[in-house]
Amino acid sequence: MTSDGLDRDLFACARGDAKALKRIFDREAGRLTAVAERIVKRRDLAEEVVQEAFINIWTKAHQYSPERGSARGWIHAIVRNRALNLLRDGRREELVDAERLEAMREAEQIDHVLAAFAALDRDSRLRACLDTLDETRRRGILMAYVGGYSHGEIAGRLCLPLGTAKSWIRRGLAALRECMA
Repeated sequence: MTSDGLDRDLFACARGDAKALKRIFDREAGRLTAVAERIVKRRDLAEEVVQEAFINIWTKAHQYSPERGSARGWIHAIVRNRALNLLRDGRREELVDAERLEAMREAEQIDHVLAAFAALDRDSRLRACLDTLDETRRRGILMAYVGGYSHGEIAGRLCLPLGTAKSWIRRGLAALRECMA
């Protein structure tokens, strides 16, 4: 639909036509969410920005003037401004905090995996066999079988090439089987 259709819908919103707002949403929400996500770097916050922007579009549609620019430009400017305001209002710290939270969860999961080894009875055969492996190989096996990590995840977390991680786990399991026999 042309910008003229957006113009008509904005004028209809200014008159209280909720169906016009829905038409704008149906046409523009995907693009607007992408714009907001490029700014705030998180999908959930981008969706929040777009929701708030549509409230602004609904309540301020009477302020739109085609002489000052296109309807699409006006709508996109509202989204950009909402996204930038979200960052300025301190949500930037939430972005950093979310990253830190993910890192803390990751560290907590690895600690849980390593705690499973520490919780083994000191006199158990499995503990003795695991003790024969070097630290990195033991961690890899524990991450795979206690933590449920894939070979790729293990390689990434241990900073190893994927093939190396796979072969270390395979050889470590072979050594454990031999030791346990």
